Amino acid sequence: MSTGMPTRTKSSGGLGDLFKKEDYWAVWLGLGLVVLSLILWTLGSTFFTSIAVNFPGNWTDFSKILAFISANLTNLFLLWLVFTVLFTVAIKTLGHKVGQFIGGFTILFIASIIIYILGASKFSNHYNLESPLWALVIGMIVANLFKLPEWFNTSLRTEFYVKTGIVLLGATLPFTMIVQAGPAAFLQATIIAVSTFLTIYFVATKVLKLDRRFAATLAAGGSICGVSASIAIGSSVKSEKQHVSVAISLVVVWAIVMVIALPFVIKALGVPDGPGGAWIGTSEFADAAGMAAAAAISEQAIRTFTLMKVVGRDMWIGIWCFIMALISVTRWERDESGAKPQAGEIWYRFPKFVIGFFIASILMTIIVASSNAAAASSVSANVMAPMKVLRSWTFIFTFLSIGLTTRFRDLTSVGWKPFAAFTAGVCVNVPLGFIFSTIILGGFWQLVK
Repeated sequence: MSTGMPTRTKSSGGLGDLFKKEDYWAVWLGLGLVVLSLILWTLGSTFFTSIAVNFPGNWTDFSKILAFISANLTNLFLLWLVFTVLFTVAIKTLGHKVGQFIGGFTILFIASIIIYILGASKFSNHYNLESPLWALVIGMIVANLFKLPEWFNTSLRTEFYVKTGIVLLGATLPFTMIVQAGPAAFLQATIIAVSTFLTIYFVATKVLKLDRRFAATLAAGGSICGVSASIAIGSSVKSEKQHVSVAISLVVVWAIVMVIALPFVIKALGVPDGPGGAWIGTSEFADAAGMAAAAAISEQAIRTFTLMKVVGRDMWIGIWCFIMALISVTRWERDESGAKPQAGEIWYRFPKFVIGFFIASILMTIIVASSNAAAASSVSANVMAPMKVLRSWTFIFTFLSIGLTTRFRDLTSVGWKPFAAFTAGVCVNVPLGFIFSTIILGGFWQLVK
């Protein structure tokens, strides 16, 4: 319930924030896994190769899956143990109940095994039903048919899982590719984000007469990076808590629509995988849902999506928060007391997992570039390949968490005016995303492999 009081942007807590924010913990855990796998590789250990369980694809005989599970039962247990220990350390430090998390995460992990197997079947491969999409759909069905216990919510850490997965993704993307894609991603993201933001804000304030703080929060969710942007911008402009909740709900609604619609349209129009992933990165409203949509296409689509979404859009959140805080203080709050925002606000709002993504990419690029052909091949097989599988597991955790926290009844209660304003932004964002990804910069995105 909202108290009716506006929230206020808080300043950074300094070094204390290093252990109090999910963003930082995603960096510690993601980079920790990468560094540990490198250390074990230098010692000749194949531990991560063993626990990176990847179910055989295109299966039709379930008895073979049972045999595979039987042969890899110890590895699955060790995989669960590694994830549980790492996540529990973070959960404890963040102030959540450890017992509830471990119990809930164990259920989540078992469900992920089932979904991983389902997504690897020949049926799923034929209809392009990847594991993330199964996780999302099954999660929503369960959440809307059954009442889940409150303690289970402790394990549904959507943003934590996806941010950790994105850091792991950095270990599989050469930094040279990120540098090459940077200018294109920034250009595309900036033009489309500004156009979408202004559209939502104009429709919300001038046409539908909504509060300007509310309008800014809606516009941020529809143009920058979804839930995180809604929360961050809402705090920067002192939007009411209920307005932030509405913005988040609309991000979830359209994220679910796009995770189904965009892959279907991309395939129906014959859009190449690279441009298709960039289009998803431009027009999807949440990192997790966008990753699910890209995964339904190909590995190349995952790469271009990540470059577009993480490099092009997510990195702007700190700057956007500073700009909106400055506008709020100097123009909207002239009659109210309060200090002007400082430059440090950019760093405070900047999504730290993006830094982890870059560090992982730089680290692996340097190691591979400085190794001979045999060593580079070994790193690829024993470090990068396992990180890719672990990344897949974190994304399944993410999509299950999204599905299990999505209540259709809650999504239908946001009101038509906010929905109309947000939808106006969608009507600008999606066509512009298509034009830039397939026509203006289509050749560039197609070359990203």
